[in-house]
Amino acid sequence: MSLRHRMATPADFPRILAMLRAFYIEDRIAYDAALVDPGLRTLLAEPAHGAVLLLESDEVPVAGYVSLGWCFSVEQGGRFVLLDELYLAPVARGRGWGRQALALARDWARAQGASVMRIEVNHHNARARSLYVSAGYRDDGRDILTLPLAATPRGLHP
Repeated sequence: MSLRHRMATPADFPRILAMLRAFYIEDRIAYDAALVDPGLRTLLAEPAHGAVLLLESDEVPVAGYVSLGWCFSVEQGGRFVLLDELYLAPVARGRGWGRQALALARDWARAQGASVMRIEVNHHNARARSLYVSAGYRDDGRDILTLPLAATPRGLHP
């Protein structure tokens, strides 16, 4: 059975948010609604920032999602795509759909004119890392470091 995608719209926010929260629990990512919810809403409403691909099949109508965001790097030759999140629902796993989801994301990025796509993976997620490397992503030997610049509504940095 083949995986397909459709572009998510603002109306898909509740469906994506439910999957996102399940993903964050599973991958031990802190969920801060004050940051995540507006970010997701912006991505869904403003295609200039990227896209969310809803993953579907006849067998599994809501199989998962991929969030993709535009970035810029001199080293990468300008605009590139960050594959920010890839989530497959448990019922959709073990079917080769992770690899298909990566191909769908790659094809979207190419069609949008990107020449490079980067991905984040948590150090503890060896299974995902293995999938990404087998799909052609390379380990650049770097870590992502984060400096929060904006305070959350609580007045604290996440």
